[in-house]
Amino acid sequence: MAEKGVETGEKSLKEKGNEFFKAGNYLKAAALYTQAIKLDPSNATLYSNRAAAFLSLVKLSKALADAETTIKLNPQWEKGYFRKGSVLEAMEKYDDSLAAFEMALQYNPQSAEVSRKIKRLGQLQKEKQRAQELENLRSNVNMAKHLDSFKSELSANYGAEECWKEMFSFLVETMETAVKSWHETSKVDSRVYFLLDKEKTQTDKYAPVVNIDKAFESPHTHSNCFTYLRQYAEESFSKAACLVTSKSSISYPQVWKGQGSRKWKLGQNDGIFVQFESPSIRNVWFIPSSKEKGQTLCREPQGLDIGAHEILPRIFKEVSKSS
Repeated sequence: MAEKGVETGEKSLKEKGNEFFKAGNYLKAAALYTQAIKLDPSNATLYSNRAAAFLSLVKLSKALADAETTIKLNPQWEKGYFRKGSVLEAMEKYDDSLAAFEMALQYNPQSAEVSRKIKRLGQLQKEKQRAQELENLRSNVNMAKHLDSFKSELSANYGAEECWKEMFSFLVETMETAVKSWHETSKVDSRVYFLLDKEKTQTDKYAPVVNIDKAFESPHTHSNCFTYLRQYAEESFSKAACLVTSKSSISYPQVWKGQGSRKWKLGQNDGIFVQFESPSIRNVWFIPSSKEKGQTLCREPQGLDIGAHEILPRIFKEVSKSS
C-alpha cells in the first residue's frame, strides 16, 4: 500500500507540475517536479520535465544537469537528447547542441520537431560564424594588404627605401586610424594629417594634424582651406599629407555628382575619402561603409582617378621623379 501511495503522490505532483508549466509558472512547476523526484528519483520523465522548466527560467546549468540525468536514466529515449540540445542551443554552444539533436534523431527519425531544430542549428552556426568574421574584420584592420600597387608606385618615385617606406607607413596608419574611428562611431573628423620632417619642422609651431571641418561649406571656404594647407605644408617642411573626410560631410565640391568620367559609381552608402599628397605622387581612395548584422563595416579602399575625384587641389609644389 505504501508503494501505491508513493506512486499516486508522484503522479499527482507531476500532473500538477505539468499544469503550472503549461500556464507559464515555471518556478512552481520546477518545485513540484523536484518534490516528485524525491518520491521517484529514477524517473527519467520527471528530470526531463524539470529540465524544460529550468530552461524556461534560464537556469541553464541546472537544466543541463537534468538533461544529462534524463539520458543516463533512459539512454534510448530521444527526449533527453532533445532537452540537452535545447539547453546547449540557449548557451550558444551550437556544435554541441547539433550533436545532441542528431542523437535525438537517431532514436526517433520521424521527429519533425528534432529535424526543425537541426535545420535551425545549421543556420545559427552560419550566422555565428559570419558574426565572428565581421568582428574580426572590424577588430583587425589591415589596410596595407590593399595598397600593393601604391607601394610599388612610391618605391618607383622615391628610390630611397627609408623615404618611401616612411610615406607608406604614414598612409596606412592614417587609413587604419580613420577606419577604426568609423567602426566605433560611424564618423570621422575632416582633417589633414602631415608627415613632418623630424629634422626641419618646428614642432612647437606646426602640429601633425589640421582640422578642416569648415572646408566644404562653400567654394570660398574650400579655396581658403587649400591656400592655407599649401602654405602650411611648405612652411612646416612636410614630406607628405593625407586628407581624411567622410562622403556625407562634403557639400562642395560633391565629387561623385559630375558628368562622364566624373560620375560617381560606388553607390549611395557613406564612407571615407583618403587623399594622399606628396611632391611626386597624388592619389585618392574611397573606403565604402556598409551595415551588416547591425554592425558598421568598412570595405577595402577603392582607388579613384584623382583628376576626376580630388577633394582638394595639389597641396605640394610638383617636383620631378627623385633619383
